[in-house]
Amino acid sequence: MMHPQVWGNIMNTKIAFAGLAAVVLLAGCAKRPESIAPSYVSHLTYMDLSCSQLLEERARVDAAYTQAAQAQNDAASGDAVGVFFLGMPTSTLSGGNIAPQVANLKGQQEALHQASIRKNCSA
Repeated sequence: MMHPQVWGNIMNTKIAFAGLAAVVLLAGCAKRPESIAPSYVSHLTYMDLSCSQLLEERARVDAAYTQAAQAQNDAASGDAVGVFFLGMPTSTLSGGNIAPQVANLKGQQEALHQASIRKNCSA
């Protein structure tokens, strides 16, 4: 018969391991786009553009962000389902997590906004 203190130590170790495994799995899950910080993109990149060109570029970047944000949301949802049913973030493991792309597009949006302000463009 196993001593109660030894049994308690084994159970505590198993609980701690399960908790650690859960944290590791959840940390590997895709984030929602709204929780992804923008990457730094300098507004100087866009300062040679005219106001109408800035507006066109902003529309292009906004459309790309909308598409990337949807893909990232799909990856986050897929990871949540994968972790729940399989114990692993399936979308992230299959390359669905595009957080760096989302961060870059957010940075481009900010840089375009700053360039528009500095060039006194309306809209």
